[in-house]
Amino acid sequence: MILTKNTKIIYNGAEKAVLNGVNILSRDIDKKFADTDAAENKIILTENSSLGAEEFLLDVADDITVSAADDLGFVYGLLYISEKFLGIEPFWFWFDQKIEKVNSAEVTRGLYKSPKPAVKYRGWFINDEVLIMKWAVNGDSEEPWRMALEALLRCGGNMVIPGTDKNSRIHRQTAVDMGLWITHHHAEPLGAEMFARVYPDLEPNYLEYSDLFMKLWEESVIEQKDDKTIWCLGFRGQGDCPFWSHDTSGRFDTDEKRGKLINDVIELQRQLVLKYVDNPVFCTNLYGEIMELYEAGHITFAPDIIKISADNGFGKMVTRRRDGHTVRISSMPEKPVEHGGIYYHVSFYDLQAANHITMFPNSVAFADSELSGVMEKNMSDYWLINCSNVRPHAYFLDVVRRKWYGEDISDELCSKQFADTYFGGNEDIADLYRDYHKYMTPFGTNEDEHAGEQFYTEPIRIITNAVYKNLDTVHGLDWISGKKPIREQVKIYSDIIKSNLDNLTALYDRCKNISQTLSGDIKQLFDTTMLLHATLLYLAGNGVSEFGDGFEYYSDGEFKKAFMCFGKCAKLFKEANDIMRQSEYGIWEGFYFNDCFADFKHTAYMAEKMMSMAREKGDSASHVKWYRDAVYAKEDRKIMTLLVNDNHMTDWELYDAFEKNV
Repeated sequence: MILTKNTKIIYNGAEKAVLNGVNILSRDIDKKFADTDAAENKIILTENSSLGAEEFLLDVADDITVSAADDLGFVYGLLYISEKFLGIEPFWFWFDQKIEKVNSAEVTRGLYKSPKPAVKYRGWFINDEVLIMKWAVNGDSEEPWRMALEALLRCGGNMVIPGTDKNSRIHRQTAVDMGLWITHHHAEPLGAEMFARVYPDLEPNYLEYSDLFMKLWEESVIEQKDDKTIWCLGFRGQGDCPFWSHDTSGRFDTDEKRGKLINDVIELQRQLVLKYVDNPVFCTNLYGEIMELYEAGHITFAPDIIKISADNGFGKMVTRRRDGHTVRISSMPEKPVEHGGIYYHVSFYDLQAANHITMFPNSVAFADSELSGVMEKNMSDYWLINCSNVRPHAYFLDVVRRKWYGEDISDELCSKQFADTYFGGNEDIADLYRDYHKYMTPFGTNEDEHAGEQFYTEPIRIITNAVYKNLDTVHGLDWISGKKPIREQVKIYSDIIKSNLDNLTALYDRCKNISQTLSGDIKQLFDTTMLLHATLLYLAGNGVSEFGDGFEYYSDGEFKKAFMCFGKCAKLFKEANDIMRQSEYGIWEGFYFNDCFADFKHTAYMAEKMMSMAREKGDSASHVKWYRDAVYAKEDRKIMTLLVNDNHMTDWELYDAFEKNV
């Protein structure tokens, strides 16, 4: 059977999800094939109620018949044709696949059956999505969201949280129209609006305002009752924090009291959904402090609720660290469970050490071990993967989608498959993806404790803040160093990174060497993905090293040396930001504009503040002494007939003068 531009898709239904799938394949046919005078043939969609949910059957003869029993079955069948017969890959948009036009494509006649997933509900949480929030593709700010949801469908996903907080409601209908199940953030039960937003003048106290909470929950259930919804039950706080952090009554001062309220609220929410929805699907998150309460026996759940365990943000199935609180309670049940699932991060934002704009810092083998353990405990009802802004994390999103289809995964296999798909089979790039995790900075002794870019940026900001507040210790560094004097804390922190600078340098050099062997589109893609990640980590690591040296000088009263070190630090982070922005091109223009999490530019700004502080400590009140030291010949520095010969210098003008003349 021959596919050409004259192949027509025949669908007589009106389901929005199927129509969207038809539009995607029609677009792909138009992208793939040149104009031709070949005879018209057809792709015909036919309902087949004997097939299971989300299944499809392709019968390739003179035409292609796509049979399915539901909308996602048709969508997956259409996308199967796109990938297997046209060669359009799951991350074609996010990884710049060049679709070369051809006259036709041959398809072997026969039956093609849908692959069977190993996970029932599998999807992404488009979380920490600050990059795609303020990025538009060809002027269209909705296109990044549509492309993220399309990539999810191409990966075989069927479930999504389409953004965080307001975004999840803004983009909910788009996701519904594409056929996806909707679920909810663990901090937003039932997908309802936040109490604190609707009632900003009231304290979000459930016992005092339970009727208002119930009103918000009921409104949300009514709004979503006709959609495919996995109803997230639970009760945390107004944001990603425990509810008792907002309570001043003292009524929840024990774990027993906290657990009882959570139990009561979850059952009320469950009954509320049952009032409006037949055969609903429920889930709840054993996340953070909820997992600790559950493990201690203070929370129980109805048997029809999918219990979702979470990793710690670094891929390890243990409770996450909160500030300096690290208990690492296993989030894995002791025995196989009924109705179990996971919330798993390939990207995380913890203001401590996680990765948001660079790649997951641990190995495929490590992730495979954790995910295999999940499957052994029968926790395959629900996998929600934090995908963040998609592009920086495409490799591990590809790894996980293979796993949720039950494929074997390993560093060797996945890196080769990914390089074959997006980098023309380049073996050096495959080897680099395989080895990337080996270069990452360890910040602890556990196998998962390897740092993303936040480890290099956030601490500099909180240290500078502590200096300006004249604090003796930096509470935000307790988790790294313990409660010690600030000088000791900064040294412990910077020494951790200094000890791994050779690795970051080796990764950077390896990427540069590979880049020099590439050309054209593959070089552009490599330079703006893997080389970019390596460059950011290399510059940031060296920036922290300079900051650590500067802090030592600052603590010893050697303020001029401190000034120069802090200046070098700021320059390195400015360079990192500039390179990140220079990596934008074509549709990617503006992609990194809203880097407000890692925020290399703000880290540079905070280092500049330390420059200023060192200058004020060491220079004269009139800002003359250092100016004379930097600009005047040695024999002229003590001659005061004219106090200055120039306008007063800014910090950077002074820094440049020192670099040139001292």
